[in-house]
Amino acid sequence: MAVPEGSPTYEPGLRWSEVDRFRPSGGSYGTPVAQGAGFKYDEATLHELVDEWTDLAKEYKADLNQAEYLTKTKPPGVEYASENNADITRQSGTALTDALKLRISYCENMANKYLAALGKYATAEEQATAAVNQQPKGIL
Repeated sequence: MAVPEGSPTYEPGLRWSEVDRFRPSGGSYGTPVAQGAGFKYDEATLHELVDEWTDLAKEYKADLNQAEYLTKTKPPGVEYASENNADITRQSGTALTDALKLRISYCENMANKYLAALGKYATAEEQATAAVNQQPKGIL
């Protein structure tokens, strides 16, 4: 599959498990910040990102529950080949569960970062509201 030209796009509400091919249309990753590294998001986008990272972490947790079965594999027979096969399957299951735990941690950390950004956003909104409310009322 060829990768489309241009920058990647962020599509709020997109569930990757439902995507059958890469779609280059949609929203954007945010406006680059001129004074340094990073991006600016509006409040709705931040809420959507928190939800998406949280949902992805939940999907990985469900996968982790299924992967736990691999770590407990028993050999189908009582001979060397069966025992060796079960041992290799358990090792694969352990590698899979370790990888899934890392992915869960990453997704939860990303959701927490966006939650922290929402907190900063709310603080900035409160400060702006307080500044506006301190202005004299009426026509000047």
